[in-house]
Amino acid sequence: MSESETRLRALLVSGLAGDAVAYRQFLKELAAHLRGFLRRRLTRMPEDVEDLVQETLLAVHNQRHTYDARQPLTAWAHAIAKYKWIDLMRRQASRDAFTDPLDEDSDVLGVSDTEAADARRDIATLLAHLPDRQRLPIVHVKITGMSVAEAAALTGMSESAVKVGIHRGMKALAARIRGTQ
Repeated sequence: MSESETRLRALLVSGLAGDAVAYRQFLKELAAHLRGFLRRRLTRMPEDVEDLVQETLLAVHNQRHTYDARQPLTAWAHAIAKYKWIDLMRRQASRDAFTDPLDEDSDVLGVSDTEAADARRDIATLLAHLPDRQRLPIVHVKITGMSVAEAAALTGMSESAVKVGIHRGMKALAARIRGTQ
């Protein structure tokens, strides 16, 4: 466990026990940590980093009772930050939908939404056949875009176990699609 992880966890636990000074320090240090985390993901939207940090801190504060002290704190906070980041991307996409001109008919007659929904359903069905040690690394790394280290921290697996899980899971999925499994 990193020194930062240990310190943040200790501050949160003290804060949850009623130490207001420790909780204030936890939020201050977590904000600095989240800025770096989000800055790496929002390289094209640096003006939105601080807003996401604040939204994430608010969500952490509101959901602090759900934190399981047996789990890595930074993975928990990163998961909340990623949800906030995804919300931002959705808001941005919906805003862009109202400002994008409809110059070509092909944009209107493009691919159906049901095709994407069908693909998501098919992937979910395939993944449901995998054991957690293969399914979770694939979902976290390949689908949601987490790093191997983040997925390892979130699942409690080692980084090498996450990599092996992805490899074996992808191999099993390919075999299932080919009909050989």
